[in-house]
Amino acid sequence: MSHFFEQELSKLKGVTPQRLPLLQNELRLFTFADLIQYYPFRYEDRTHFHKIREIHEGMEHAQFIGRIRSYEKIGVGHKQRLVAEVSDESGRIELVWFKGIQWIEKTIKPGLEFIFYGKPTFFNGNLQMTHPEMELFKSQEQTEKSFQPIYSLTEKLRKKYIDSKVIAGLQKNLLAISFPYIRETLSEEIIQRFKLISKQEALYQIHLPASEAWLHQAKRRLKFEELFYNQLRLVKHNLIRKNSYPGQIFSSAALLKNFYHEHLPFELTDAQKKVIREIFNDMKSGQQMNRLLQGDVGSGKTIVAFICMLLAIDNKAQACIIAPTEILADQHFKGLSVFAEAMGITIAKLTGSTKKKDRIELFENLANGKLQILVGTHAILEDPVVFKNLGLCIIDEQHRFGVAQRAKLWEKNQNIHPHILVMTATPIPRTLAMTLYGDLDISVIDQLPAGRKPIQTIHRFDAHRLQVFGFMQREIEKGRQIYVVYPLIEESEKMDLKDLMDGYESISRAFPNQHLSILHGKMKPADKDFEMARFLKQETQIMVATTVIEVGVNVPNASVMVIENAERFGLSQLHQLRGRVGRGADQSYCILMTKYELGVDTKKRIETMVKTNNGFEIAEVDLELRGPGDMSGTRQSGAVDMMIADLAKDSEILKFARETAIEILTADPELKEEKNQVIRQQIALQRKDQTNWAQIS
Repeated sequence: MSHFFEQELSKLKGVTPQRLPLLQNELRLFTFADLIQYYPFRYEDRTHFHKIREIHEGMEHAQFIGRIRSYEKIGVGHKQRLVAEVSDESGRIELVWFKGIQWIEKTIKPGLEFIFYGKPTFFNGNLQMTHPEMELFKSQEQTEKSFQPIYSLTEKLRKKYIDSKVIAGLQKNLLAISFPYIRETLSEEIIQRFKLISKQEALYQIHLPASEAWLHQAKRRLKFEELFYNQLRLVKHNLIRKNSYPGQIFSSAALLKNFYHEHLPFELTDAQKKVIREIFNDMKSGQQMNRLLQGDVGSGKTIVAFICMLLAIDNKAQACIIAPTEILADQHFKGLSVFAEAMGITIAKLTGSTKKKDRIELFENLANGKLQILVGTHAILEDPVVFKNLGLCIIDEQHRFGVAQRAKLWEKNQNIHPHILVMTATPIPRTLAMTLYGDLDISVIDQLPAGRKPIQTIHRFDAHRLQVFGFMQREIEKGRQIYVVYPLIEESEKMDLKDLMDGYESISRAFPNQHLSILHGKMKPADKDFEMARFLKQETQIMVATTVIEVGVNVPNASVMVIENAERFGLSQLHQLRGRVGRGADQSYCILMTKYELGVDTKKRIETMVKTNNGFEIAEVDLELRGPGDMSGTRQSGAVDMMIADLAKDSEILKFARETAIEILTADPELKEEKNQVIRQQIALQRKDQTNWAQIS
């Protein structure tokens, strides 16, 4: 039956030879399946008709029936407009067109009645509607309208008169012939349990809703189905992996206990202890660990990573940690070396900058097992890097590594796959984590170390710069240090570098008695290290930098972060930058400098930063503003290929969908039971490379 939906769109009534290439090129619609799953992104309520006297300027949209009284063309050339006077028994309104005047003039004959729909405004004291939608009024049946679907369109389509009405018409034509071919894709048990409508009814009502209630049911059904199959795929992969890939059994924890009692310089938080227990249970289970560790900026992921490495080393295995940049790899190496030396553990660093002579010795010690911990960048993935017995791979900021790169780490142990711990300092909303990383077990450090004071975040406009300079001076007099960060956007690096240099000169003039550091991506690694070292040793009081200090700098004495042009940063980046301060016992501050004119989304970002330090709350707002694909960098990869579900809003449906998927696969892993045959059939019909098993064909 799925072959019906694989038919080319050219075979559908209404898809003319002129329209076909536009639908293919602009909307990527090639088959019946593509079209029927091209859902509206919103709906306009056409159930209510106003009298003209009820229409006022504050209304978002208004719909009314009116008779054409008269019309005239005003002006000449490209400034010409057509103005019509329309009335009903209650009043009059002006309708105005600036485009398509010739067609409108042929259509609106005086005396004819039309249904009009548009946004009302006032101009020169007259009620007016510009470019309203219009339809000749023929019978009372036309007033029994419902929710009109609005589809995403491009400017090119609109210019060729392909609007939402055209798409809705094509959907109507398709639904009329496809109804018998729409299979049920959920089991009767699931449909009954969640009181879902049928797949046939859902597809009809999503495109041509009879009422708001039917529309709600259609959305609920299709969202549940999409999220259910998404979670089914991820949960199944997780179960297959756990059953298929054995893991080294790390049962001894003597080194861990010794470190905890003799060398740990501070008390672990309850959240850190919980996460370590979860990881230890994985490592001694005999199954390969695949776990995501989420922790906000400064939550203490690095010490958790080291403790996990101790478990591997104590059981005669090696560990590695791979970071996306040399700066971050350097930070990990410096931080871990202190603990490793105290425990008598060998550790080395491998990056693109490692000299050939040092590489030869490193490779030899890695292969014979003398080297126990390797810290590095993508260089670890290269073929010459051979471990004697790699037991644990830790991947930091995992979203910067591709699947093929992660697979290479697996191959670094030919006998048995190493345990994998994926770490991220970018808080991921629960719904996105369940969707992107649903095949991983997830641990969260949701607690900051004791004694950390919440960073106070303040928003200031450019006009308040002298006040901000005065505050900076008072903090310096207390012995504190300050970051001033300028945006760096790839498309305009030269301009941004100029901003940085202008800012450096401006701050030099404002603070003539202070020493300044400067840091940007165009500098040589040695120069960066020199400037960072000066700042760390408190030889300089102010560091003027671009976003290269987003990760990789840990200066406990720095108490102020000034972010210039904060409107040019995303929420996640603002939060990461703020995390560079607040690492000591002193009260720290983040000052967001912006221009006066801010867009709605920008205001929301700034308000969110001022209101909360909680990275997970910030991530939820970020998801709402940017969408899952943009936020996770997977817009083009298919990892979040949702057709109708909204991860920012459908967390409850996702929760039920995941619980149902786990319940079904735990009881019937191969989906052999009679009641699950519908689900098994749906999966079998999908292409092997298709990540969304809910698709219609």
